[in-house]
Amino acid sequence: MHRIPLLTAAMAATALILPSLAGASGYVPGEVIVRYKDGTAGRVQEKVEDVTGTQTERPVPGGSEQLAIEDGDSVKETVAELREDPNVAYAVPNYRAHASGFVPNDPGFRLQWNLSGAFGINMPDAWNLATARGTPGGTGAVVAVLDTGVAYESFRRYRRVPDLNRFVRGYDFVANDRHPNDQNGHGTHVAGTIAESTNNRVGTAGIAYGARIMPVRVLDSDGAGDTVAIARGLRYAARRRVAVINLSLEFESSVRSSQIPDIVRAIRYARRRGVLIVAAAGNQGSSSTAYPARARNVMAVAATTIRGCQADYSNSGFDLDITAPGGGNDAANTDTPYDASVCRPDQRGPYIFQQTFTTSPRSFGLPGGYEGTSMAAPHVSGVAALVIASRRLGRRPSPRLVEEHLESTARDIGAPGFDPRYGHGLLDAAAALR
Repeated sequence: MHRIPLLTAAMAATALILPSLAGASGYVPGEVIVRYKDGTAGRVQEKVEDVTGTQTERPVPGGSEQLAIEDGDSVKETVAELREDPNVAYAVPNYRAHASGFVPNDPGFRLQWNLSGAFGINMPDAWNLATARGTPGGTGAVVAVLDTGVAYESFRRYRRVPDLNRFVRGYDFVANDRHPNDQNGHGTHVAGTIAESTNNRVGTAGIAYGARIMPVRVLDSDGAGDTVAIARGLRYAARRRVAVINLSLEFESSVRSSQIPDIVRAIRYARRRGVLIVAAAGNQGSSSTAYPARARNVMAVAATTIRGCQADYSNSGFDLDITAPGGGNDAANTDTPYDASVCRPDQRGPYIFQQTFTTSPRSFGLPGGYEGTSMAAPHVSGVAALVIASRRLGRRPSPRLVEEHLESTARDIGAPGFDPRYGHGLLDAAAALR
């Protein structure tokens, strides 16, 4: 039997701090905008401002004036005074706008460049679109996470992760029991990217926060598993009609499909049952995609960094389908105009943050160190769950239709069109739900 190592790289994190949205609604205190009627003389405008206790700060393009309130009155009171003057065409507060899209209040969201940054996957708008379709957070979808297990229950020495609470029954194919609890932290992190609770002032945000996770343990506490466990896990999830199976795992690059026939057959079985399978392309920096991502009927996901560059560990190849944020350092790519403009291998890049273990299976936080195509794949699984639940492609779209839709709505990065480094481009959740 082949055993599969779980590969993660380590590097120092650089946190991305997003601008605070505190006070982003309402209007600017202490000032108003006024427009005088055409032909109002300057001395008359000065008299109006003297009476209302205001003073011109600067003109506004188009003919209005921005006024500062000098007499201590409120914005509401000053607007009312100005509107009473017959020389005033209109007076309004200086209203504030804020970034488009749903911005969750989870404290760790400021670290999640992968969801809303310049080279994130456009989740704020996607969340709004999913809600508008009546399926907030992908409610109704089930995603199977075949991994090191998930911290889904408080049982014996294990504790349920505080910020992930929607599950269906899974199975442990390592210990062969009905308690697929995580002993590593990797599976819980992956599940968090897919479906961590969102907008609850706890932890970080999850992509399909209304979806349910099926924990299927196929990797042990060291992150290693074998052909039989993975094949059994695939068939187990497929028989229970999950929407998506996430495989954040890889075989060594030397392994070929002929050496893992049981997994290949299990993949075909799941596909026939209408399940989309998403897998990590691999972290070996190879020019070919690793199995099982390389298999037919699997959506292979490579990794990008905060600057939109290929991650230095990410596999590539013509079997690649799509790219999503995986974190870490840029690859030293300069052979295309795109890569020459964005890749900065001498600058460190941040990790992917989700709530998972810190010091033990009973202690949770937002640890650093998580980067890889293992982190990229669940972005695609989460967005696929949103698309399927929203019926954007109909009541029961085929895996092929979902895959082609995510590819066709991806943001084209790298060389124009499909390329073996970025596939069909960078996952775009909002575009996929429009």
